[in-house]
Order: sequence, then structure tokens, then C-alpha cells
Amino acid sequence: MSQQERLTRSATNKLLGGVCGGIAEYFGWDPSLVRLGWVIGTLFTSGGGLIVYILALFIMPSGDDPKETGVYSGE
Repeated sequence: MSQQERLTRSATNKLLGGVCGGIAEYFGWDPSLVRLGWVIGTLFTSGGGLIVYILALFIMPSGDDPKETGVYSGE
């Protein structure tokens, strides 16, 4: 049975919480471009991107815990 890829915060490619790094890993994009896009989006929404980032920080599971990412084998 194949494992389905899940959107998680990055454990290796993070500056603050790993949200942008996790999005970049999930879609196969460059993390620097995701971060740049997030900053530009935050500026154009008068800080709305910051609120979304904080929400994503709490909603997205961490990529370093196998039990949270769904790839835990139970052993």
C-alpha cells in the first residue's frame, strides 16, 4: 500500500515555524520563493498573511513526528 503525501511543517527547511518550507516541500517548489510570495502577500493584505501564518503554524502537523505525519508504522 502506498503512503499518501501530507502537508506538514518542514523539520529541516524552516526559518520560523517551517510553514513555508513545508508548503515548498509538498509542491516541490523553492522555499525562498514561497517565503518571498508570503511576504508580498502579507504586505498586500495589510498583515493578513501574518494571521494566516500563525493559524497554519497551529493547524499544520510537524514534519518531525512520524505519529503526526501518518507514516507511523506502529512498531
